[in-house]
Amino acid sequence: MSAPVGDGVRRTVRTIDTPQGPARAHLHTPTGAEPAGALVLSHGAGGRNWSKDLLALATLAGGAAAEPAATDAADAARPWQVVLVEQPWRVAGRSVAPAPAKLDEAWLAVLAALRAGPAHDGRIAGPLVVGGRSAGARVACRTAQSVGATGVLALAFPLHPPGRPAASRAAELAGVRVPVLVVQGASDPFGTPEEVRAAVPGVPVVAVRGGHGFTADVGPVLAAARDWLEQRRGE
Repeated sequence: MSAPVGDGVRRTVRTIDTPQGPARAHLHTPTGAEPAGALVLSHGAGGRNWSKDLLALATLAGGAAAEPAATDAADAARPWQVVLVEQPWRVAGRSVAPAPAKLDEAWLAVLAALRAGPAHDGRIAGPLVVGGRSAGARVACRTAQSVGATGVLALAFPLHPPGRPAASRAAELAGVRVPVLVVQGASDPFGTPEEVRAAVPGVPVVAVRGGHGFTADVGPVLAAARDWLEQRRGE
């Protein structure tokens, strides 16, 4: 299903079969210029609605990623194609995510299908940045190499379960071999920005207000992602 809209973005919804059941990809594709690349994101392990930060990032398809100070003005004007992926468990209406291995299996199938889709109805091309929020960020980190990503955008990375710092997932971040940006709530019980910096030295972490869900003001999240994505152009 595809429909152009007045903001220069074609919105396409694709249902994609995976070994874990159907997933759903919501593509936001610029219509006025070839995208600078594809930004593919997924949600966390709970909730039925898209979080405000992920919805804000979808606006990058309309050109919000442009940077006037870029050396190549024509390239800076190119927006990103943004894809929001609903994992099969959420499409099926379940309230609890499956084990990490099953999440990864479905994600890999979605990325393969998106790359093989018809050009006019939901195919991604060019540099690929993957990411998501919370559990979605973990999936992106674990599979970045397998999908050939040039970067990982991790929102609210769950470094550890609340109150259990010893159960660290730092190895998932540390194992990424491409540029990573972590955007973390200042009071996130799953790991504060300071905890993430200490656990994974060298990985850039942008602190924003709020906890695991950030705050209603997603402007700082969008700004951090936009600035970082400017560095991914052409990679």
